[in-house]
Amino acid sequence: MSLPTKGRQALIAGLVAGGLALSACSAGSLGTSSTAASGGAAGVTITYLVDNSDQAVKPAQSLVDAFNATNSGVTVKLETRAQGTDGDNVVKTKLATGDMAEVFAYNSGSLMAALDPAKNLVPLTNESFMSNVQDAFKSSVTSGSDVYGVPMGGATGGGILYNKKVFAQLGLSVPKTWDEFMANNAKIKAAGIDPVIQTYGDTWTSQLFVLADFANVTSAQPDWAEKYTAGQAKYVDQPALTSFERLEEVHKAGYMNKDFASAKNSQGLQKLVKGTGAQYPMLTFVIGAYSAMSDTAKDDIGFFAQPGDDAAQNKLTSWSPGGVYIPTTATGDKLEGAKKFLAFIASTAGCDAQTKGLTPSGPYMVKGCTLPAGLPAAVNDLQKYYTDGNLSPALEFLSPIKGPNLEKITVEVGSGITSAADGAKRYDEDVKKQAQQLGLPGW
Repeated sequence: MSLPTKGRQALIAGLVAGGLALSACSAGSLGTSSTAASGGAAGVTITYLVDNSDQAVKPAQSLVDAFNATNSGVTVKLETRAQGTDGDNVVKTKLATGDMAEVFAYNSGSLMAALDPAKNLVPLTNESFMSNVQDAFKSSVTSGSDVYGVPMGGATGGGILYNKKVFAQLGLSVPKTWDEFMANNAKIKAAGIDPVIQTYGDTWTSQLFVLADFANVTSAQPDWAEKYTAGQAKYVDQPALTSFERLEEVHKAGYMNKDFASAKNSQGLQKLVKGTGAQYPMLTFVIGAYSAMSDTAKDDIGFFAQPGDDAAQNKLTSWSPGGVYIPTTATGDKLEGAKKFLAFIASTAGCDAQTKGLTPSGPYMVKGCTLPAGLPAAVNDLQKYYTDGNLSPALEFLSPIKGPNLEKITVEVGSGITSAADGAKRYDEDVKKQAQQLGLPGW
């Protein structure tokens, strides 16, 4: 169900007040195991399942190490799963078959709602440690009258990472309109540099031009999310169709790297850091990953919100952090151990452990958590949007509807296989199925 106006205001206010850290926007998963640190006393052992990206594993491993070193009676072991649509299905399969780890990380917002929380997840509403969690996050892991998760990382911005050295070399300014963005792209291409990096080898990355454009959709039509949830607004119509058209336009103009079809996210970040590619539509949770790629990367890469039609309305599309959940199959001592681990995640010690594992890249959503000095340039760029309140929550935090095939459709649109209009139409059909499964009126 879509958040009411009061709920949206609370979410925005919480994000603005939050400060900055990491998000788990990553899509999906499949299991490859990894080991965790030892350190807990003999007693109950529980497993913590996360996706296998560095952005997920590094802070998760640091959390596990810190917890096991300071808590007796419970030992946490880390297990990983791959990213992507297949892995997303594995999460759902594990829940359906009763084979889920005692604690697992997954998306918040609409994707969490699709897990049927009342059936599959343990409610945390009345747990004392939930008082540490900001209300803005709770709204993204609430279903019915219950809250089901604690935040892993922090809020994240969706937009464009850019190489500041390339911009300085070519005399470019950060664009606030799409026309300015495309004009910059022409100059970048003329200099022999790939203007826009795309990495469809990791299909989830293909969605950013569409998803990060949502703040521009709401600027044009503030009630679009409510109408979308009620079945009264479609992607095939304006203003939302523009999001698909922008993806199509960049491909048609020849502004993408030649290996876009096979390149992986890590390769895209390397292109950005090296300056062989100038801009990368991306979520800011990757800041820690690229900062480790060179001694100067954290200072060389900046960030700006995806430009729209009106410079005065240029806002950030903001993602709430992913959540950490307990499945209903965790019982007895394992359930109590899982709750103890979640209490640690939702504490200042938990935030500090995550910071030790990976450079923060967005506001932590746990009360009292602070960030270190000397953060990367992109984090400081991102912070300005939160400080100014110049943002809109991403659609998945305003509506429970997100079709599972968006990343496949955006790969086709971004590759020139499918037109923007046809891709938008197919996505409308995709979300219709989910809306009907959720029993939403108007579908």
